[in-house]
Amino acid sequence: MKPAWILVADSSHARIFSAENSAADLIEIETLMHSQARMHEQKLDSDLPGKGRGSYGGGGHAYDDEISPKEQEEINFAKAVSSYLCDKLNQNLFDRLFIIAAPAFLGDLRHAFSNQVAKHVTFTLDKNVTDLAPKRIRGYLPLSLA
Repeated sequence: MKPAWILVADSSHARIFSAENSAADLIEIETLMHSQARMHEQKLDSDLPGKGRGSYGGGGHAYDDEISPKEQEEINFAKAVSSYLCDKLNQNLFDRLFIIAAPAFLGDLRHAFSNQVAKHVTFTLDKNVTDLAPKRIRGYLPLSLA
């Protein structure tokens, strides 16, 4: 039987663990970082268009996107994590995926997952535990990883 994989993530840091069975310790097999998501909004949008004036001399308005640059970086990271998982799934390295992620980032991941990856998600929990030790993370998972 292939090991279960456990993804623990927030908008800038993803840790991937493997567990052979319900009694096994979590073994960290990969860490993915996305430092752009930690940047201040001002640094991310410093080269974006500024304010413009209407043709009649009225008040200016900001040129505004639907999502902020910081939110876009979080979406980009979710896509990168999803791509990584899809690649490893295609290599047959796991068959069950357990996810514990910061609430907003969990939503980004769900949108980014391909149907193929989504079918292998066995458990999700919206909690940010990326900085915890593996033994503490294990306490948030179901007793059975089967």
